[in-house]
Amino acid sequence: MRSLLAFGLATTQALATAAVASASPDIKDRIAAIPGVRIISEGTSGTARTFVLGIQQPVDHHRPRGARFEQRFSLLHKAETKPMVLHTSGYHLPGTISASEPARLVDGNQISVEQRFFPPSRPSPADWDKLTIWQAANDHHRIVSAFKKIYGARWLSTGASKGGMTSVYHRRFFPRDVDATIAYVAPNDVVNDRDVYGEFIRNVGNDPTCNRRLEGVQRQILQHRDEIVSRLEAKGYTYEQFGGAHRALEVLVLDTPFTFWQYETQARCALVPGSGASVDDLWTFIDKTVGWDFYTDAGVAPYETYYYQSGTQLGWPEADESAVRDLLRHPGVSVPRTMVPAEIEFPRFDRRAMADIDRWVRYQGSRLLFVNGQNDPWSAEPFRLGPGTRDSLSFAVPGGNHGSNIAKLPEEERALATAAVLRWAGVSAPATLSASDDEGPDSLDALRARRD
Repeated sequence: MRSLLAFGLATTQALATAAVASASPDIKDRIAAIPGVRIISEGTSGTARTFVLGIQQPVDHHRPRGARFEQRFSLLHKAETKPMVLHTSGYHLPGTISASEPARLVDGNQISVEQRFFPPSRPSPADWDKLTIWQAANDHHRIVSAFKKIYGARWLSTGASKGGMTSVYHRRFFPRDVDATIAYVAPNDVVNDRDVYGEFIRNVGNDPTCNRRLEGVQRQILQHRDEIVSRLEAKGYTYEQFGGAHRALEVLVLDTPFTFWQYETQARCALVPGSGASVDDLWTFIDKTVGWDFYTDAGVAPYETYYYQSGTQLGWPEADESAVRDLLRHPGVSVPRTMVPAEIEFPRFDRRAMADIDRWVRYQGSRLLFVNGQNDPWSAEPFRLGPGTRDSLSFAVPGGNHGSNIAKLPEEERALATAAVLRWAGVSAPATLSASDDEGPDSLDALRARRD
């Protein structure tokens, strides 16, 4: 009699639970109920549901009731009870909605945010004074605050390159928004005038002859500049932003060793043309590394927001002119101001911004994980842990480039990094990753696609 009664009670409870579950609002309805959020599109990615969304943001967070603009972001939804990963892109919203490495590790949800002032997430008219790391951090804070009402489990933040920088900036201003931050290949240019990038590139790798050949490529291109400029103009490229094709060519030449080590590996050194290379060989090499179409009007226009930020707060790598100084006609042209339309005014460079971020990381930061690439020029000036940094880790992938991630670390360091991410996310076991697992916005292919 008691067992039948227990069975009846259990059945009644199960039916009640099922009824409550069926009555729970769908995730789409919960999103639509958030004030200021608009569903732009929806779809699926494997078993996850995906949404491209828009949120109304103040142009100036100092005046939250003033002018507004719509900022795009995406949601990869698995379950409201799983951890959430805030992926700060630092650039445009990725074209496909896919999980970053931390989201894959913890089998979590993910929100990816387009950086303010990258079209279409740009106020109209655009008040460029409102493009600061503080304003962007407030954008992310408002998104986190809105979606924590739905996703109550642990939150992590992540990003690669400028996206990794952005995740640290957000954390500095709103340290309690997320439980931990995983930043990949994120440079930290604390003092812009104290630059080590040139020295790093001249000595990177384990074969000095590779860098000497790269310097030879630079010189040979400038020695054949007239023929190469004719080829470029014949392809229909324009260079009004640079003040002419010859100025743009010099920017490209100075960037060649940097870009080679950013995207390639030591093994690719065999493909660098030697002395006496033909113009065709030089052309092919540049086309496969830097890309002739990047330093053109159409190539740099999508990145004016990045160059503005570099020239006003973030800092930038000083172009190393030492190997070709005698061949340059326009020295000093490779600076952010060259890449941004003249009608956009630059304020005085804010030397305090990165110094403030650096102090926070070294003296107040906690639960930070930095993953860099040993051969990646952007890792020449990395974020460094300090005496006040708590529960944090920093690793470099041996021989790694700008596509370095946790999966590519040596086994012991990979285990330490993975354990930290899982602990911070409150997850007991990771999904299976391998060193070749390059899906998602942290991948080198995705970074190349973003550049192209």
